[in-house]
Amino acid sequence: MAEAHQARMQNEVEQMVQSLERDHIRKMQGRMFSCSAECCERSSDSMSQVHQCIDRCHTPLARAQGLVTSELEKFQDRLTRCTMHCNDKAKDLFDSGAKEPAVRSLMDRCVGSCVDDHINLIPSITRRLKESLDSIPQ
Repeated sequence: MAEAHQARMQNEVEQMVQSLERDHIRKMQGRMFSCSAECCERSSDSMSQVHQCIDRCHTPLARAQGLVTSELEKFQDRLTRCTMHCNDKAKDLFDSGAKEPAVRSLMDRCVGSCVDDHINLIPSITRRLKESLDSIPQ
């Protein structure tokens, strides 16, 4: 992907991730640490019980992180498939005898379209992730 397109996409995804971290993940981390601290204050529990308690405290955050990671991987896979299609179109054009400037222009337009299409998906992905994160039992 051309650097400008890549930088634009990276910026948009980083903004989404920062928003999710600030509005959801960070609060979950706070609850996890508070819960874990309470587990450690149970002086009558065995070491095993305390570890199980802490594990239960970590479960919601682990699920949240898994959801975000999975969604980002799917997004990346879709973007990769789109850019691979652009590569195929460029190769076909080149193989048909087109000159390099025409192939580069096609590639740039095609990749730009992929980036635009995928940036337009970010609000719905964000909304879906926020709903999923909100539905994780604490």
